[in-house]
Amino acid sequence: MPARNILVINCGSSSIKFALVNEAHSQFTLSGLAERLGSHDAVLHWQRGGEKDSLMIPNGDHRAALAQLLPLVQSAAGGKLHGIGHRVVHGGEHFTAASRLDEATLRAIRATAPLAPLHNPANLLGIEAAIKLFPNLTQVAVFDTAFHQTLPEHAFRYALPDHLYREHGVRRYGFHGTSHRFVSHRAAELAGLSVGDSSWLVAHLGNGCSTCAIVNGQSRDTSMGLTPLEGLVMGTRSGDVDPNLHSHLARTLGWSLERIEQLLNKESGLLGLSGLSNDMRSLEQAREQGHAGATLAIEVFCYRLAKSLAAMSCALPQLDGLIFTGGIGENSPLIRSKTVAHLTLFNLALDKEANARTVRGVGGSIQAYGHPRVLVVPTNEERQIALDTLALLNA
Repeated sequence: MPARNILVINCGSSSIKFALVNEAHSQFTLSGLAERLGSHDAVLHWQRGGEKDSLMIPNGDHRAALAQLLPLVQSAAGGKLHGIGHRVVHGGEHFTAASRLDEATLRAIRATAPLAPLHNPANLLGIEAAIKLFPNLTQVAVFDTAFHQTLPEHAFRYALPDHLYREHGVRRYGFHGTSHRFVSHRAAELAGLSVGDSSWLVAHLGNGCSTCAIVNGQSRDTSMGLTPLEGLVMGTRSGDVDPNLHSHLARTLGWSLERIEQLLNKESGLLGLSGLSNDMRSLEQAREQGHAGATLAIEVFCYRLAKSLAAMSCALPQLDGLIFTGGIGENSPLIRSKTVAHLTLFNLALDKEANARTVRGVGGSIQAYGHPRVLVVPTNEERQIALDTLALLNA
């Protein structure tokens, strides 16, 4: 059977990230980004092979962007597109795995929207547009939360009245599941271990960040919770704060709930601490030049990350390795070394040269000789979504 082509779509409120994945090739046949959708400056960027191009689509919405994308995809796929995989952020307790998109699945995604008001409605825009444009093609939803549905109850429950969970779904769900699953499987391959008999700590570090404890291929704990705000310091998200901060700010500053949510999601994290940027590359440069805010942001980021990884270890029967992934995890030797320096009780230590050269898509072991395994594993969420879509096509 010829190798199949899957279009992977990740929709934001004003953007579409996409990749055409061929099951036989490691590189994407076509990839790109439609951004600023709904505005006069809406634009579609794409890359095919070594060539890059752009097309302005003034005031274009998600459907207009996908309509422009369609001939590019059909050309790159040689007219043979076999399915579409959609990233959906929140599946609640409805979904423990990827699901074919039909009316029942769409209803469940809409019902879960209150748990992810910034994400699920945007994901639905892309899904609905794609279904109208490709009505006869199998389309699949792959959920960030699905991988974490194996968390035991003692890990996913909050210490709140029972009815809030039973009637309103207030519990810890976790996110970045597609990435955590992909890199833990890849790490087992690299280490020559069975996925079904291995235990990992994973740090997915980008603009959004989370840790995960993975035992025998299953998520056992993770740092994000009901929403992606819980847990680590992130680009613009605060991560964990005192739960009473909301009422303190409302009482003392007269802030509204919307203003506080804006603060915690858009103005905090690395950006808030540094007063400079949410981009770790910029902060590392500023730190070298003696910028106090950038230095503090990096110190807090690494300490809180190490603290979370130590907490995740409670869910492991053994430690076969620590995995760094995501834009920061794959490209920042400084963050990796400063984080591991806080974990001396685990006997972790890095080989300085191996750590320095493991950047820009290069993966591999970076631990010092005689110390527990530490791996850099480039993530590939698009490929994992394509694999999940192919699995449902096979079924």
